[in-house]
Amino acid sequence: MEIIFKGKRALVTGAGKGIGRTAAKALAQCGAEVIALARTQADLDTLVKEVPSIKPLCVDLCNIQEAVKAIEEQDDIHLLVNNAGVLIQSPFLDITEEQFDKVNSINMKGALFVAQAVARKMVSGGFGGAIVNVSSRSSIRASSNNGIYGPLKASLDMLTKVMALELGPHKIRVNSVNPTFVNETRMADQGLGRLTPDERQAKINTLPLGKYPEKEDVVNAILYLLSDKAAMVNGVNLLVDAGPFGR
Repeated sequence: MEIIFKGKRALVTGAGKGIGRTAAKALAQCGAEVIALARTQADLDTLVKEVPSIKPLCVDLCNIQEAVKAIEEQDDIHLLVNNAGVLIQSPFLDITEEQFDKVNSINMKGALFVAQAVARKMVSGGFGGAIVNVSSRSSIRASSNNGIYGPLKASLDMLTKVMALELGPHKIRVNSVNPTFVNETRMADQGLGRLTPDERQAKINTLPLGKYPEKEDVVNAILYLLSDKAAMVNGVNLLVDAGPFGR
């Protein structure tokens, strides 16, 4: 199944590392004009060295007003990968307001207002588009020390559905991908780093497919949801998690 985005402009947030970086490169390979948003200039510099056609945009989503202004200054945007996110793990009784605010500022508040800025361009231009929010399996499966990240991803799932409902009449489709831990990403290192090799293997053994997804597995799902191949897919939270846990 060939996916082509020639003539489309795509914005990818959190494009400096991990899933976002892989998504930016894949979109460019599919012919899209890519704007890569990240907070670390060094990450953007190396990305542009790899793919010179990518346009870097160094913005910290913690300053959402600055980020929205930078997005408003861009030309038409037809595709959005709302990927930027942070993970803070803490026992429920130890969660602080500062921790909550930091995660919320990127994972929910940032995602909402980035999507709003892009959707306004799509609506005013009358050309429609597609948005994919990068959520998590943690939105539907509880785990210890996850009283901030999981609930905020659950909020992002519902935001995805509300956006799909309200923006559908403007020919804008909105979906999410919900991966489990993804190999060779910073969040996987954070989430699994405290485990012994035996504990990590025990988690892998609960996966019906016997392994965690790769970045490309998640990006392939994103590309599908952004493409015309998914023309009637709207408001879906698509799990990319190797199958039901708990075996």
